[in-house]
Amino acid sequence: MKYLNEFRDARLVSNAMAEIRSATTRPWVLMEICGGQTHAIKRYGLDQLLPAEIELVHGPGCPVCVTSLELIDKALAIAELPHVIFTSYGDMLRVPGTGKDLFTVRAAGGDVRVVYSPLDAVKIALQNPDRQVVFFAIGFETTAPANAMSVLQAKSLGITNFSLLVSHVRVPPAMHAILGSPENRVQGFLAAGHVCTVMGYWEYSAIAERYHVPITVTGFEPLDISQGILMTVRQLESGTYTVENGYPRLVTFNGNRSAQAVINQIFRSCDRKWRGIGMIPDSGWCLKPEFQDYDAELRFQVDQIQPEESPLCIAGQILQGIKKPHQCLAFGEECSPEHPLGATMVSSEGACSAYFKYG
Repeated sequence: MKYLNEFRDARLVSNAMAEIRSATTRPWVLMEICGGQTHAIKRYGLDQLLPAEIELVHGPGCPVCVTSLELIDKALAIAELPHVIFTSYGDMLRVPGTGKDLFTVRAAGGDVRVVYSPLDAVKIALQNPDRQVVFFAIGFETTAPANAMSVLQAKSLGITNFSLLVSHVRVPPAMHAILGSPENRVQGFLAAGHVCTVMGYWEYSAIAERYHVPITVTGFEPLDISQGILMTVRQLESGTYTVENGYPRLVTFNGNRSAQAVINQIFRSCDRKWRGIGMIPDSGWCLKPEFQDYDAELRFQVDQIQPEESPLCIAGQILQGIKKPHQCLAFGEECSPEHPLGATMVSSEGACSAYFKYG
């Protein structure tokens, strides 16, 4: 409880906000990368405590939100097969594909199961040798080590009925895509602390230097976020653009080298489609050729699926910080948590979900 008591202390947050107001002399637009940070900002009303000159926009750091519609439809097609046990984290089950979601498939008789770790899926495969078991491997760098370990575990046990439907994405290429866009509004970043716990923040220095934007590695509690904003604003006001670590209790410059080694053993860099945004070069991880026997896309031959997004959903613009959820004409009407048009409305880290829940 020590960190909760300290990092949710209203007095300390109020002091940090006072320092932000004192340091701010002109308008600035900051982007928090992570959807978990977005929900914390809305839950605690941090955006309402900031001076009017500071605008927060919401980035693409929600793994559920950026998993492409194409991958969702591939998951649905695989999950509907009678000989398949399809496993996933629970927050993927309500993400809409083209006309349905994984809950719909399960209600129609598909064997769709919620697991809490990819190693749970490996265990299910071991217990069901006559069925194909697929794990929906989504996520940023944070979840990649465990997903890589599931492949190593399956291989060491000689399990041949286990595979991954891989939808891994990486933060630095997304930052390049946002900053390189002619519509970019972002002048400073709050980087996702949990991603940097795994990967460190050595990759971000080149981004800060190239685009002249300060980047602050930031945690998820109210004081973490307030201090991250303060550190970023101070750099903007002084005209500097470096990477600072505002989350030193968990993050180091180099990150977790053991976790990175496991990732590099199993995955290779590849281009990846992001939902609502499109293809970002070199922004994903795919299984290396020597592990293609564990690739569900190859095993079930679902490459032909090419769906189209709803024209009403502006999630892609929201994820790039161009628009806010309430600026979507469908928000709260055609699109709601019960009847979502896009993943940003149903994900526990989605920006639209945060606005709908907290106002």
